Amino acid sequence: MRRKSLVALFVLGLAAAALPACGAAGPADSPAAPVAASGTAAGPTDSPTAGPAVTPTARTGLGAAKPSASPSTPSFRAGNPGGGAVVPAEARAVDTSHPTRTVGTGTAASCTSDAVVKAVAAGGIITFDCGPTPVTIQMKATAKVVNSHGPRIVLDGGGKVTLSGGGKRRILYLNTCDQAQGWTTSHCQNQDHPQLTVQNLTFANGDSTGDRTEGGGGGAIFVRGGRFKVVNSRFVDNRCDRTGPDLGGAALRVLSQYENKPVYVVNSTFTGGVCANGAAMSSIGVSWTVLNSVFRDNRAVGTGANPARAGTSGGGSGGAIYCDGNEFTVRIAGTIIEGNRANEGGGAIFFVSNDRTGTLRIEHSTLRRNPSQGFETRGFPGIFFLGARPPTVIASTLA
Repeated sequence: MRRKSLVALFVLGLAAAALPACGAAGPADSPAAPVAASGTAAGPTDSPTAGPAVTPTARTGLGAAKPSASPSTPSFRAGNPGGGAVVPAEARAVDTSHPTRTVGTGTAASCTSDAVVKAVAAGGIITFDCGPTPVTIQMKATAKVVNSHGPRIVLDGGGKVTLSGGGKRRILYLNTCDQAQGWTTSHCQNQDHPQLTVQNLTFANGDSTGDRTEGGGGGAIFVRGGRFKVVNSRFVDNRCDRTGPDLGGAALRVLSQYENKPVYVVNSTFTGGVCANGAAMSSIGVSWTVLNSVFRDNRAVGTGANPARAGTSGGGSGGAIYCDGNEFTVRIAGTIIEGNRANEGGGAIFFVSNDRTGTLRIEHSTLRRNPSQGFETRGFPGIFFLGARPPTVIASTLA
């Protein structure tokens, strides 16, 4: 797979933001030459890196903010409740008992797409008041973060709210290098804000098919820059383009994070995603910490791998997770990854570190029935891996 640079130096005076590099593997990364597993002994602990502590800025608009009955009390449960992985403080749900603004005025009808779009653009801590029963909000436009607002943006659905793309559009978008959302630093690809958290929400039927901006992908949520965290949320039946050698992320597509600090995915579930690659999550040069979560029945449906074989459109790797780039880490703990499928490599996980510095660590997790139709790394069922050393596997099942 061909090598590309991870990030281009960004200067505000440029006429357009530099696109992220899609770090594809070089000639030695051919599926014909997998890394053989030499063992599964534990390596050094990959401890999560603490993120910046930022106090959200209160802003007015969208009516009065209404205190929650209790901080983030969901009426549903996502993820793997038996996972047992310790969740660090910075990866936990944000206290939303004193929101900046509230979407809705107590009825389902008051919770509209327009209200969500305006709330996300305004920033701050956002909760929902849509009545006593669960509600689905059909998004008529993508909710986009304005980079100068926040610096923290939190969406808390209280376990009762589904945001649906209706099979027509992406649901949520953050891009620090998008001029339309405002440039707030001279180094958009490496800034600590905005900090986006989604919690106690369901994202369903998002679809970014046909949108190739920044390489495409991110059927439910697209993120470039700042910080991003997912807590106790569900992603159901999301989509992105079915072809392409490097695009992906039917649910989540992330291209860069501040100082390569990890994206946290905690107590969350991903089901039914379909994309060319990474049918749940996809990234370029991004580190992930995935705790107590579930990935089930996601499919990477592209054909031809990366670079695309002659006569194909490319793709088909990472049935659940697709990670590419140079130096990055992925830690998966207390998590179930099962029943996912890749037409090419990595029915569960596709991991390529071009400069062979990246590491993959799997702890107290179960990976099973994740067929790789094309190629995978010997000794690691469902995984294709090229990195600093064989994946570290601790008290886990790979079958």
